[in-house]
Amino acid sequence: MGKILQGLRDTRIKQVRHYSHKDPLTLDIINQRVLLVLKLYDKVETAKLSLESHFMDDLGLDSLDHVEIIMAMEDEFGFEIPDMDAQRLLKPKDIVRYIADKEDVYE
Repeated sequence: MGKILQGLRDTRIKQVRHYSHKDPLTLDIINQRVLLVLKLYDKVETAKLSLESHFMDDLGLDSLDHVEIIMAMEDEFGFEIPDMDAQRLLKPKDIVRYIADKEDVYE
């Protein structure tokens, strides 16, 4: 019986955790991810969507839609956007520039 227990101790599986770093962001990747989040938002007409589209004037969104978009961007990129900053993000290109600044992406 002792040999069996000794054999079991020798065959224990050691668990090793491996953490990977997140892929580096580029302006192109940020552009793609911002536009994808906006395309998935049901009130955005994708035919009218571009980086220059104004959320209210061009896409016809209201302030509640704007808040939901900002929350979706926070979820996508994993950090909170303060309300004071969010008020200035009125176009997709503004969001791209903001995220690039926060993530230190310069190209």
